[in-house]
Amino acid sequence: MTTQVCQASFLLSTGEVVDMKTTVTDGASTELLTSTDYSVSAVSIGTYGEGKVITQILSPPTFATAGCWAYVNRRGAILCALPIATAGVQSEPSPMPLNFVLQAGDTIQVKSRTSANRTFAYSCITAQGVHAIFDGLPTGAGNTDLNHILSGQSLGSSLTNQSVAVHWATSVDMAKIDSGSGMYALNDRGLPIGSCVAVNPANLQPVGNSFGLYAIGLNFIARVTTNA
Repeated sequence: MTTQVCQASFLLSTGEVVDMKTTVTDGASTELLTSTDYSVSAVSIGTYGEGKVITQILSPPTFATAGCWAYVNRRGAILCALPIATAGVQSEPSPMPLNFVLQAGDTIQVKSRTSANRTFAYSCITAQGVHAIFDGLPTGAGNTDLNHILSGQSLGSSLTNQSVAVHWATSVDMAKIDSGSGMYALNDRGLPIGSCVAVNPANLQPVGNSFGLYAIGLNFIARVTTNA
């Protein structure tokens, strides 16, 4: 298994900057811990910042080679989906998608990938305040349905009767993508009712956007169609 370094920095409500840095294993969910460059030991974000609030993302989880997704985990669930970046392609700092008080046990989970890996990742935040991440691995020409990274469920099964308020997607496929240059949300009749363009993090830092939004029904799916 290959590895790479992932780094991030966050501004806390106390005015502190927490620096995070961990060597992660490609293709696996790995916890991003505080950097020992500025702290005595590598610990979870919840241990370091218990009782504090992350007010700004100074640098999102940034991968030396490439990444898929990142989120704040609380008791085994996605509390807050986070943007990601590739080293050298970061943009300006961004606000947190959600304000919450850090608790002991909170962790930041990230998934890295090799530069050739084609994982398509889709992160969304609903108007009801639910954060979710879906991914899938295209292997050639055809359709790839995206499933929740924790439950394995479809878009509709995960977020029934909710509405997407903000979303972003990442992929290296670009010209190979036929589904609106990203993913389509398909309703129970198989018709597109929402869309999110994908960004290659090696070229541009992904940011949340409010275009192509939609309401979600039970049998809706998130699908990527590739031509190769």
